[in-house]
Amino acid sequence: MLGVSRSVASNKSLVGSYSKQLSDLIIHRRAELAERAMRVEAERANQIKSQFIANMSHELRTPLNAIIGFSRFLKEKKREDIDPEQVIEFCGYINETADHLLEIINDLLDISKIQAGKEQLQCQEVLVSEVLSACMTLLKIRAVDAGVTLVDEIDKGLPTIIGDPVKLRQIFSNLISNAVKFTPGGGTVVVCAKIQNSGELYVSISDSGCGMSEEEIEIALSPFGQVQSNFDRQYEGTGLGLPIAKALTELHSGTFEILSEKDKGTSVRVTLPSAVSDDAPEKQSIAVPNDS
Repeated sequence: MLGVSRSVASNKSLVGSYSKQLSDLIIHRRAELAERAMRVEAERANQIKSQFIANMSHELRTPLNAIIGFSRFLKEKKREDIDPEQVIEFCGYINETADHLLEIINDLLDISKIQAGKEQLQCQEVLVSEVLSACMTLLKIRAVDAGVTLVDEIDKGLPTIIGDPVKLRQIFSNLISNAVKFTPGGGTVVVCAKIQNSGELYVSISDSGCGMSEEEIEIALSPFGQVQSNFDRQYEGTGLGLPIAKALTELHSGTFEILSEKDKGTSVRVTLPSAVSDDAPEKQSIAVPNDS
C-alpha cells in the first residue's frame, strides 16, 4: 500500500513537472510570437513612413516647381517680349497648380485633425441630392477631359438629413474624383442615391475602372496608402482621399464599404442615418502605425 502511494505521488510529481514545462514553453512561444508581431508592425510602419515621405516629396515638389518655373519666366521676360495670350495661359497654369497644391495641404491638415480626434461636425439640415449634384457639376469638366461619362441616378425626392454640408461635400467629391481618376477613357462613373427601406440614405459611386484586389483595398483605406507607389505610377495623389472619406462618414454615424474586382471596376457605398443627432460622436480617429 505504501508503494502504491509513493507511485501515485511520483506520478503526480512527474505530471506537475511536465505541466510546468509545457506552461513555460507556451509562455515562451507566446512571447516569441508577440515579439515577431511587433517587429513586423514596426517594419510596416517604417515602410509606410518611407513611402509617405517619398510620395509627399514628389507631390509637393511637382506643383511647386511648376509655379516657380512659370512665375520666373514671367518675371524675367521683358514686358514688350511677352505675348499677352501667353501671360494669360501661364497665369492659368500657375492658378491650377496652386489649387492642386492647396488640395494636398488641406488633405494633410484634415488627416492630422482626424488622427488627433479634433475633427468636429457643424450639423444642420442638408439635402444630399443637392450636395451630390454640386459635386458632379464641379467634376464634370474633369470627367469630360478624361473621356469618362458621369451618370446621374440621384433620387431627386430625397429627404433632408442632419449633417455637416462641407464634410459631406468633401466625402462625395473625393469619391467621385477618385472614380473619374481611375476610370479609363470611354468608361462610366455612376452616382446613385436613394432611401432604403430601413430609412437610411444610401449613396454609391460605381466606376468601370481598373478595380482593386482585397489587399489593395486595405492599402487604399490606410492613411498615405498608395496602390501604385512608384514615381512613374499612372495615378498621382496623396493617398488620403479614401481614408478621409471613410473617417468623415463614420463621424456622421454612417457606414463605408468598398466592393471591387480587379480590372472590372469599383463601387464605394456610403450609408447615412436619416437623422444624425446633435450628440453624435464628435471625434473620430484613424489608427496609424507608430513611426518606431
